[in-house]
Amino acid sequence: MDIKALQRPLREAYEADPASAPLTLRVRSALSDLADPLHCAVTPDSTPDVTWRSGAHPAVGGTGDVPCSGDLLLAALAACQEVTLRMVAANQEIELLDVRVEVEGDWDPRGTLAMGREFPIGLTAIRCRTSVRVGADVNEQRAARLLKSAERYCVVLNTLRAGMDVYSEFSLER
Repeated sequence: MDIKALQRPLREAYEADPASAPLTLRVRSALSDLADPLHCAVTPDSTPDVTWRSGAHPAVGGTGDVPCSGDLLLAALAACQEVTLRMVAANQEIELLDVRVEVEGDWDPRGTLAMGREFPIGLTAIRCRTSVRVGADVNEQRAARLLKSAERYCVVLNTLRAGMDVYSEFSLER
């Protein structure tokens, strides 16, 4: 696949009109059974026919039949890492023979269960391991450039590493 050809008109459009480049990604609650406190659904505006189901983790009383929100966060990192790696490889005309991404996150459910302020709420560490196998015709320098570029351009990885302000508002409607 010619990624450069796919991206060329986008690059040209952004160069011609820089204000058209920034965008807002949005995900919304999707219809689900409000009588079920253990499950929910969300839909991204970019693909409104897609719905992701999520639920409470078994460590806090969930049933374990769908991914929890922490799983979705880690999955976002794994997906971004792999897609970025695949696109960079295609751009550099490097054939991938195998790609494996494994993401782990450390979490203590006692924080979520309000068992004491000494227990953090949320993940305390994330580890992402990406293993790539390329053809024998790819020299070490090109392979290293592939990995470095994939790490550099992974949106989710860089968002998590840099951190950011997160605005959250709760409102009550009657």
